[in-house]
Amino acid sequence: MRLLEYDKDGEVIITSFDDSELPPYAILSHRWGEDGEEVTFEDLVQNMGKDKPGYEKILFCGEQAKRDGLQYFWIDTCCINKANKAEHLLAIQSMFRWYRDAAWCYVYLSDVTTLSLGTEGEAGPPLWNSEFWKSKWFTRGWTLQELLAPSLVDFFSQDWMKLGDKISLTQEIHELTGIPRLALEGAPLSHFSVDKRLRWKGDRETKRNEDAWYSLAGIFGVEIAPAYSEGAASAFRRLMDKIRKLEGCVQDIRQTDPRDNKKRIKETKSGLLVDSYCWVLNNTIFQQWQQDPRCRLLWVKGNPGKGKTMLLCGIIDKLHSSLPQTGLLAYFFCQATDSCINSATAVLRGLLYMLMSQQPSLAYHVRKKHNHAGKALFEDANAWVALTEIFVDVLQDSSLSTKYLIIDALDECVTDRPKLLEFVAKQSRNWPEIGAQLERAGHKVKLSLELNAESVAAAVEVFIQQKVDQLTQEKQYKAETQHAVLQHLRSNANDTFLWIALVCQDLKTTPKWNVLKNLASFPPGLNSLYKRMIDQISESDSAEICRQVLASTAVLYRPVTISKLVALVKQLEDLVDNLESVREIIGLCRSFLTLQEDTVYFVHQSAKDFLFAKASVDIFPNGAEEFHQVIFSKSLAILTSTLHRNMYCAIAQSVCKDMAAVRKQRA
Repeated sequence: MRLLEYDKDGEVIITSFDDSELPPYAILSHRWGEDGEEVTFEDLVQNMGKDKPGYEKILFCGEQAKRDGLQYFWIDTCCINKANKAEHLLAIQSMFRWYRDAAWCYVYLSDVTTLSLGTEGEAGPPLWNSEFWKSKWFTRGWTLQELLAPSLVDFFSQDWMKLGDKISLTQEIHELTGIPRLALEGAPLSHFSVDKRLRWKGDRETKRNEDAWYSLAGIFGVEIAPAYSEGAASAFRRLMDKIRKLEGCVQDIRQTDPRDNKKRIKETKSGLLVDSYCWVLNNTIFQQWQQDPRCRLLWVKGNPGKGKTMLLCGIIDKLHSSLPQTGLLAYFFCQATDSCINSATAVLRGLLYMLMSQQPSLAYHVRKKHNHAGKALFEDANAWVALTEIFVDVLQDSSLSTKYLIIDALDECVTDRPKLLEFVAKQSRNWPEIGAQLERAGHKVKLSLELNAESVAAAVEVFIQQKVDQLTQEKQYKAETQHAVLQHLRSNANDTFLWIALVCQDLKTTPKWNVLKNLASFPPGLNSLYKRMIDQISESDSAEICRQVLASTAVLYRPVTISKLVALVKQLEDLVDNLESVREIIGLCRSFLTLQEDTVYFVHQSAKDFLFAKASVDIFPNGAEEFHQVIFSKSLAILTSTLHRNMYCAIAQSVCKDMAAVRKQRA
């Protein structure tokens, strides 16, 4: 890419840079003058063109860049050697990226003035507002991407006076163009439908008919090689074909949307309490990781239930709110109980999906392989190899600047966890295998929750206070009861958020007159608390049906809907038309299971681990294999009763041949 700058004598000169080493630069958006008016690449090389009208725009852009602290600037008229056809075509394909990556974009409106209207010596109303609405800049095809791609866009009149920026003029631009305010304010363009983005084109005009569609390629995150002899109709068809292939690629790589998983997790844990995680934002280790480019890996470790997942949710929200326009944030939440999100390939697919959703042009690296293999690329035996190669290409993309990758609960990545460690940006529990490999990783800092006990304790105190306040309000506790609950939680929580949440969940169903008596029955420690819950279930009238539900849910490889659970658990068969009762039964297992949109999840991986490691005698008296066999048999029975031979009533092959022979004879 060529950029302009002033030499020591104040002359405008051209300097070339590799895309990977571009300095910050300003970029000009303008409407071209008549043929021969603009300064060309050849003019600058030969130190000519200062007498052309277009030289005024070069001076404006250079001076404004200096005022904004930028040494380099770019103008399409003279930074592209249009005599070189290959370079010219490549520049057209790169245009959106160049505008997107610019530090500042200056829109020069040659038909807008800030001079006052009136006779000499009289002050009149400013003209620019009405002229702004009539400016031909808004009617040109290429200026659409020049408006949307950059993060900072300032508008200037022909006399170099600033009129405003894309944010301060959002309402005017919205009314002029029909482009939604969110798009003008920086929302990813991929969040808007294809049809909606096509409508933004409106009646914009281009000098060449094909450019009407070439100029939209970047807005859809695709690249289309110009072929100026093809005509507008063919250019449109090729653009739409590229868009369809991109959409297919994104759909195929999507196994789950991490944003939905994050939302579900926050809802399961009753929302995100800012005061329970904000301490980490001021932590010196976290700040070192965020500010020191040499510290690329932050390893967050701590014991189960210490609030690591919610801590990362808070970090994600904070990073998202402070992310620069060109920065990207991708994250993934592993969960051992769901086969869709417990493998190394699932993690990379989720991260790539998020990166592509924010910057569709990154799909180029995926489509190089996807065009040949299709969805099988992400699912066959070589999926890991293909995904890692794609991932490396994406991370090395020259258009990327700041990028954050966050992975939660790496210990819950059941399949190919060792392969994933090289991509790890975050890690949770104290697992020896993970610790040994991450200790060998370079360019890292480690944030141990145990070594930040004081900060964690303060966050836990806030969490306890909030939970007790909620209970007091909902249950109308007296001051004595409220104080007793506070003291018991403070004395026994051991700085474990999950323990607090489970106890408070149980207290919600405890009559307030019985709270003081029951408090002592909540022992410290997660395993002790789980044991209490198992004992309660075993002593209840619903012990057997709860055991069946817990055991069946535990052996399944992914969360299950209640309708499917009814089909798989024999004791629930009679409730097929009474799902509300099934929900009540799951509620009896609430210390282990939670229900989200009629899908059953474990409240935490430690709950499932406890059933297998500490409660197997109670839950699996004959071994977990018994429940695998029952579920297999039930599934087979369902298939047998549903499927039947020739269920589509297809005509037998021999009959088809006979019919074909008859038709042939008649012909």
